[in-house]
Amino acid sequence: MNPNGSSVLHNRSFLRLWIARIFSTSAFQMLSVAIGWQMYALTDSAFQLGLVGLAQFLPMLLLTLPAGQIADRYDRRTIVYLCQLMESVVVLLLVLGSMQGWLGSLHLLTAAAILGACRTFEGPASAALVPDIVDREQLPKAAAWSASAMQTAMIVGPSLGGVLVVWGTAAAYIASLAALLVSTVLIFFVKTVHFVKKLDAVNMDTFLSGLRFVFARKIILGTISLDLFAVLLGGATALLPIFAEDILKTGSLGLGLLRSAPAVGAIVVSLILTRYSVERAIGKTLFAALVVFALATILFGVSHNLWLSLFALFLIGASDVVSVVIRSTLVQVNTPQEMQGRVNAVNSLFIGTSNQLGEFESGTMAGLVGAVPATVIGGLGTLVISVIWMYWLFPVLRTQNTYTAEKG
Repeated sequence: MNPNGSSVLHNRSFLRLWIARIFSTSAFQMLSVAIGWQMYALTDSAFQLGLVGLAQFLPMLLLTLPAGQIADRYDRRTIVYLCQLMESVVVLLLVLGSMQGWLGSLHLLTAAAILGACRTFEGPASAALVPDIVDREQLPKAAAWSASAMQTAMIVGPSLGGVLVVWGTAAAYIASLAALLVSTVLIFFVKTVHFVKKLDAVNMDTFLSGLRFVFARKIILGTISLDLFAVLLGGATALLPIFAEDILKTGSLGLGLLRSAPAVGAIVVSLILTRYSVERAIGKTLFAALVVFALATILFGVSHNLWLSLFALFLIGASDVVSVVIRSTLVQVNTPQEMQGRVNAVNSLFIGTSNQLGEFESGTMAGLVGAVPATVIGGLGTLVISVIWMYWLFPVLRTQNTYTAEKG
């Protein structure tokens, strides 16, 4: 780890992007809480509540590859800016609908789908924007700062959204709108210096070029597929309500603590990584982080003590952010500037799929064998996947010493 070098936050454009991400991600988290709360209040239906998540996920599934193409053909800053403007318009309508009383379940599902579509285009463009505004050697620290922004938002957003809905969903929507507008203004003043526009004709060959690029390079395919399967199996956080209510018996207060613990661990370690970036023994560090993640998941599964469970969740968040920073840096460093949008779109698709299916897998497994066995099995599964990836399928990951990989 290397403490040297000026902080990436000295780059004003990156600082604006970093703050904008905190505001925009917090806004999206508040919106998820408020829309879900309002949907359940209107319909009293768990099925309708599930449709909200589906409405957000389907646009990502359908639009990810086009989003990557657009991110490589047009100014990425402008894409993020326009997406956040459109999100602001949708949220403004939610504010008016809540205050005037005309919002129904169909309106909420439509809003969730449009917001999901906007985020689908915003995500790859925002991720690809980082190499456009910082130098190559600063990417590891930029990834660490980006991770801290995301984790900060993951704490602030749901917590603030939960508090604001007490005063009505309109209050949560207004706060989300304000946060989005702040983010939009900040994005407007971001300046790019490395962007390379891709002008190839649009056809099936170029449409699938991001997927082909990923599958042709073992270091990138191994990195993002490892994230897919590790998160898919190790999703203990989806079962936190069961642990809080039935196992630890801590009620809603305990649930709040359990939800916050992984994000706290992630913030602490991501801030350390902004000062001491991982620059050597990349593969071994990634493998060690995944082992800690898996063992901490198992520890959480067998724990019947709140403090031990909080410690295990802290380790889950801390180890996860190490692997997130290494994986995101590996992808960005080994992807040409003109391919960043398409490759980050594929990466977003893998991550989104792992998060959605991971919650489904955890819930299904818990329904079959119980929450504790499901969590332990998930931790063991993550450990097995890590060993298979590192020693059999993608040994290049284990032996990787620096972020730059040979092609192939």
